Amino acid sequence: MTQADTFWEVGSEPGRQVVSLGVAVTLTAVSIDVLLVGRLTLFFDLCFMVLCLGLAALVRRRDFFLVALLPPVLLTVVFGFISLVARGAIADPGDSVLQAIVSGVATHGVALFIGYALCLGWLAWRLHREGEADMATELSRELGQQTG
Repeated sequence: MTQADTFWEVGSEPGRQVVSLGVAVTLTAVSIDVLLVGRLTLFFDLCFMVLCLGLAALVRRRDFFLVALLPPVLLTVVFGFISLVARGAIADPGDSVLQAIVSGVATHGVALFIGYALCLGWLAWRLHREGEADMATELSRELGQQTG
């Protein structure tokens, strides 16, 4: 990364680390919201949307595909975990696990849509901005690091 580049233009984190960060931050937002209010609120939705944008900014170009699929999978998996641990935070406590997951995704669907749109939009902007020449430079640099 050169001094002219800013952190939102050139991400350098590997996809696995970005996924781990996404899971950790999402579970942290869930924990804070459930401890303070007892259910997921607008706080969680806003955290999730900002997180999706941040993950798209952090990931390196080679791992774009992984992050492009992350928001819906992340939300569904986290809601699956919540439905096992604290079902009342996303649905009626008497609901089944599957019903709680569907209810949580439906309730927070707007946040998922906006977060996913921000993520895909940012990745597309980075692809357009970096261009093919930057991809060849990055690829040759990474291949040179692996052999040397």
